[in-house]
Amino acid sequence: MTNFLNANWENIIMANYAVPAEVLKNYLPKGVELDLYNNKAYVSLVGFMFKNTHIFKIPIPYLGTFEEVNLRFYVKQTINNETHRGVVFINETVPYKAVAWLANKLYKEHYISIPTKHNWEINTATKKITYKWFVKNKWNSLNITANNRPQAMTKDSFEEFIFEHYYGYTKVSELITEKYSIHHPSWMINDVTETDIDCDFKANYGHDFAFLNQAKADSVFLAEGSEISVAWKRNRI
Repeated sequence: MTNFLNANWENIIMANYAVPAEVLKNYLPKGVELDLYNNKAYVSLVGFMFKNTHIFKIPIPYLGTFEEVNLRFYVKQTINNETHRGVVFINETVPYKAVAWLANKLYKEHYISIPTKHNWEINTATKKITYKWFVKNKWNSLNITANNRPQAMTKDSFEEFIFEHYYGYTKVSELITEKYSIHHPSWMINDVTETDIDCDFKANYGHDFAFLNQAKADSVFLAEGSEISVAWKRNRI
């Protein structure tokens, strides 16, 4: 299988919010249904680093390392009694216009280019990870402190539900959905001990998500990350 993208995703913060299923109705692609955990729908505000990026195995100089912040939710598709669990991106932000243009042009994704930055303070005991992005004259931020003792996710845990989705679904139109596969090993996670989230959800993601400005994240996770690959082939469903 030919991969469009190979890269490392590192220090992946997931801030997870339970939301009414009706909020996601207009964003749900044709052919899939919401993937629920304990009968609740979730969105995740995600921050991480792209590193060592290759397009069709060709390294991308200067533009190959950058922050990404996105808002995503969880869906599933049943094929011959097999469940394919995936994600839908409401919005993805990166600092480089060329990266956003390429993703939107080739994959009809929902990327925008805005200023971003990050700060990592890592020692043998702790990790302090910060991602920031600038929207409408405001720096938004995801900040966490976690221990530096990576551990495997517990089977059937909420962490496993959030991280273990290996398909992406893109709503091209009301009638067309594109599906692609994402490959990476199961990630090790770090226990998060402190969180500080400053995100204007309305400014970033529109009126539908404005209510999250007053919400506290139900949970915040940190995954160590790994090398990942995204398949070139996309299927329409």
